[in-house]
Amino acid sequence: MRDTRPRNLKDMLAEAKNTSELMVDLAYAALFYNSEDISEEVSRLEERLNDLVFDMRSLAVLAARSPTDAEQMAGILGVVQDIEKIGNAANDIAKIVVKRLGIPPELLQDIPEAEEIPSRVRIHAESMLDGRSLEEVDLPTETGMRPIAIRSDDEWNFDPEPDDVLRARDVLFMQGPPEGVAEVRELAGAAPLEDAESAEPGALSELERAVDILIEMKNLSVVAVGLAYSALLYYDAGLAREVVAIENEMDEMRYRLERWVLLAARHIEDSSRLRGLLHLATASETIADCAMEMVWIVEKGEEVHPVLSAAVGESDELVMKLTVSPGSPADGKSLEDLELETETSMYPLAINRGGRWTYRPRDNYVLRGGDSVLATGAPEGVEPFAEMFGQELEEPS
Repeated sequence: MRDTRPRNLKDMLAEAKNTSELMVDLAYAALFYNSEDISEEVSRLEERLNDLVFDMRSLAVLAARSPTDAEQMAGILGVVQDIEKIGNAANDIAKIVVKRLGIPPELLQDIPEAEEIPSRVRIHAESMLDGRSLEEVDLPTETGMRPIAIRSDDEWNFDPEPDDVLRARDVLFMQGPPEGVAEVRELAGAAPLEDAESAEPGALSELERAVDILIEMKNLSVVAVGLAYSALLYYDAGLAREVVAIENEMDEMRYRLERWVLLAARHIEDSSRLRGLLHLATASETIADCAMEMVWIVEKGEEVHPVLSAAVGESDELVMKLTVSPGSPADGKSLEDLELETETSMYPLAINRGGRWTYRPRDNYVLRGGDSVLATGAPEGVEPFAEMFGQELEEPS
């Protein structure tokens, strides 16, 4: 049944953003674990997102009482449409498992290297997690896995708080290093997951190249969305141009991937197992396309409605941009040395040095005073992140 409680547009936009991003995370998790259960969670979220999109469109239409209002709401409706398309693309990725389109084991082997691994687990009765609060179990410290959502029957909690209590039959969604998944499942009383298939020895170089390109496309599509939201939040034309550049690069990467897949098909007895690669490439490119469409407002110098900026700024995962102060703990240190994700729960999306952005910086990237770092993560990580960079946060007015 649809939730009929009155909500404002800002809160609904924030929830839609969170929902679409969770769908993308879970869709890739469904591939890695070859899990139809996780695919079904993506489908559940798509139904919720569809309801949100319908309600947001209705509110936007009702709020447009003048030509000026209509122009401002047009920008919001455009972002709403892109969020919906990102969710649809995520569902398409998840369907690769349900439709058994075929994913080469080489891809399953490489996905964990791409980013943190999202996962889900159902809480079993009388397990170590049943009846305990998130603060008590302290999963980030004990396992490295960060709770990102909880589903109780059909009720979703996209902003888990430390005092939230886990109950039997709740489904916990989390994100973190692959080795943490088994630990959380043991605490929840769930059976261990089967390991992904290993790549066959002597894998074809054509297929390896296709998989490498696809992993990069997956990473870039996620980064593009993060940069797009950041461009809207900070009204940053430079970030908007970076999103456009990523989208153009994604187009070229898809052409190269298609070539390597066709070459690999000549050497594979059952070439149908390559369909999933092409399907996944299309969905990843669609996500990047949506990111580019989002930043059109900023790129063209149009006004961003304050409701849109507020919604982006108040979502579950904050986006913030800070400058490295000379002499601060971060000055002269590599990202690996700083352990940003462990120490602050913030993940670096991009770094600006001398007017040029580097997205998805590697662990060996050494920060310097004056660098601008764009990062995303949980709200509780903002203060330690700022301290590391030698910055003082402004008190809310």
